[in-house]
Amino acid sequence: MATPLSSLLEDISRAHFPHPPATPEEIEEFEQRVGWRLDPDLRAFYLHCNGAELFKRLPDAPYRILPLSKIVRARVAIFGKKNDDDAHGPASMWAICDVQDGNYLLVDVARQENGRYPLVDGWHEAWPDPKYCDQIATSFSDFLERALRDGQAYWLNE
Repeated sequence: MATPLSSLLEDISRAHFPHPPATPEEIEEFEQRVGWRLDPDLRAFYLHCNGAELFKRLPDAPYRILPLSKIVRARVAIFGKKNDDDAHGPASMWAICDVQDGNYLLVDVARQENGRYPLVDGWHEAWPDPKYCDQIATSFSDFLERALRDGQAYWLNE
């Protein structure tokens, strides 16, 4: 049985390094900027904390969940602003979590499963080849549960 998102958020507040929450106005501004709406998991997370480091503080955090102001298309996060075109990956993939060494976890806003965006491994050496950039969670809450339970880069051990 999945852990409720509220319990996962409590765990982040208690044992990790959350940022202050985003305001509803900041969320609205973000959604206007990017052209897509946060799903229920992401909205709850950002109203709870506008980004967080898990396990350790920067620069050693294995997971740095980005604040709304730092979320950009995957192709921009991985290749830089000059490469914001379809040759460098789909426009629907957005970097939401820095996992060190130029790698990111991505949300695919073109797909939803049960009203939630799936998360994809944005391995920079193979991006955007889907053969090497697998789905690693069905939702943001699925990712949080597995990351908090299994630690850094849990999908590489599967």
